[in-house]
Amino acid sequence: MLAPREREDIYVCRKGYHSINVQAVVDANMTFTNIVAKWPGSTHDSVIFDNCSLKDWLVDGSKGWLLGDSGYGLKPYLLTPKLNPMIRAEIAFNLAHSRSRMVVERAFGLLKSRFRCLHKTGGYLQFSPQKIALVVTVCAKLHNLCLSDGFLDIDDIDVEDDDDNVQLPLENPDLNALHARALLIERFH
Repeated sequence: MLAPREREDIYVCRKGYHSINVQAVVDANMTFTNIVAKWPGSTHDSVIFDNCSLKDWLVDGSKGWLLGDSGYGLKPYLLTPKLNPMIRAEIAFNLAHSRSRMVVERAFGLLKSRFRCLHKTGGYLQFSPQKIALVVTVCAKLHNLCLSDGFLDIDDIDVEDDDDNVQLPLENPDLNALHARALLIERFH
C-alpha cells in the first residue's frame, strides 16, 4: 500500500513495508467466517483480537474454541500451541493444532492466488488504508462466493506460510485457559 499521509509510521508492519493487519477466522472449508481488515500494519494480532466483537461473543465459553498462533494469549476460548512441549501428548497436541491452523494459511493462499492485488507479487494497492480495508473485505466475500459456487480449484493453491509471527503473548494465560488446554492435551495421551 502507499504510505498514508497521516501517521505513516503505524502502517509499517514487522516486515518493514506499509500494510494493514488482517485478522480472519476460517472454517474447515476455507470459508472466511469473520474478517477484521482495518488496523495499521504495526498493530499486534492480540490487540486486534482483544478489540473485536468476536472475542466478546466467545467469552461465555459456550461457542467453542478458536485456534491461534503463539502471538495470541491463551484463553479458555482461544487455544494456542504449548510452548516447549515436553511429553508426547503435548507434542501431539501441537501437531494437531498446527495441522488444523494450516487451513487458515491455505485460505489466505487461495484468496491471494485468486485476487492478485492482495499478493505482494501483484504490486501494491495504491489507495488509502480505509479503501484497502474495503477491498480486502470484498475479496474475502467474493472468495466465499467462489468456494460455494465451485469457481475455484482448491487443489492448485500456493500456500505462503506467513506464520513466522511467533511472538510471546502479551499477557499471562488465566487458570481456566491452562486447564482447558490441559484437558485437551490429555486426550492425546
